[in-house]
Amino acid sequence: MIDKNIVKTLVEEWLKDNEYFLVDVMQTSDDRIVVEIDHADGVWIEDCADLSRFLQEKLGEELDDYELEVGSAGLGQPFKVAQQYLNHVGKTVEVQTSDGKKVQGVLTKVDGDKFTVTVKEKQRIEGKKRPVMVDVDKEFSMDEVKSTKYLLAFK
Repeated sequence: MIDKNIVKTLVEEWLKDNEYFLVDVMQTSDDRIVVEIDHADGVWIEDCADLSRFLQEKLGEELDDYELEVGSAGLGQPFKVAQQYLNHVGKTVEVQTSDGKKVQGVLTKVDGDKFTVTVKEKQRIEGKKRPVMVDVDKEFSMDEVKSTKYLLAFK
C-alpha cells in the first residue's frame, strides 16, 4: 500500500523546480491516487503528464495496483489552500459561510488565514430618498467558512 504522505513528498520534490503548488493528494477506496496541482496562470496538460511520469518513475511497481490521476484543482471548485485565494485576488468569488449563507463579491485582500470580499449592498444614505448600492467589505477566516470558489463570468 502506498502511503499518501510519500506521494505528497514526491509531488513537493517535483514542485521545487516548477511554479506550481500542491492543492491536494487524495487516496480513494477504489485504489485511485488523485493529485491536484495549480498555478497562477492555469495548469498545462504537459506538466500534469510530466508529474505523472515523475511519480511513476519514483514509485515504480508500487504504483501498479493503483490508478494515478494528476490534474488541476478545477475551475469553479472550492479553494483548498491559501495560495488559491492569493491567485484570485481581484476576481469574483462566492463564499458559503458556516451558517449556510452565500456571499458573492470581489476578493480584494488576503492576509494570512483571513480574506476580504467586497460586496454590493443597498444602504440608506442620509439625504437620499431611496437606498443606494454601496461597496461593503466583509472579512472572513479561511477555516471558518464552508467553501470559497471562483465564479466564472460569461460576458
